[in-house]
Amino acid sequence: MIEISFGKLLLLAVIALIVLGPEKLPVAARTAGTLLRRLRSGWDSVRAEVERELQVEEIRKAAREAAAQAEAAQAHLNSVQAQLNEAARKVDTAVRADVSTLAGADPAAPGPSDAPVDAAPFDELMDASPAANAPAPATPPDEVPRGQS
Repeated sequence: MIEISFGKLLLLAVIALIVLGPEKLPVAARTAGTLLRRLRSGWDSVRAEVERELQVEEIRKAAREAAAQAEAAQAHLNSVQAQLNEAARKVDTAVRADVSTLAGADPAAPGPSDAPVDAAPFDELMDASPAANAPAPATPPDEVPRGQS
């Protein structure tokens, strides 16, 4: 910014008074003030518009980053789901083989691999908690104070 000391400002006022004269100096000062105000308000509006555009660009960038993170999270969830499905298929195959072995059937015999499994016996086993089937713990005998029997 231009630095104008008081001495320089006084010198400019004296020169303007000599050049313009006392009649035209107030009109010229008003005109200069109006032009400076318009220039300053125009500059402020341009600066505000640039700041708004920068904020919009930052928001767009953040939205693109969030979308990329969401896509990465979705891809990760899909891979985890595929792994879980594969593990469930392996467990299902192993359980069917064990059930077939226990039932005396040939585990290699072709069977309905996509048939629905009756999960009721397994659900009953899972719902029955070990604490419900366990006997109640023995209660300690009442303590007898020393010296009294």
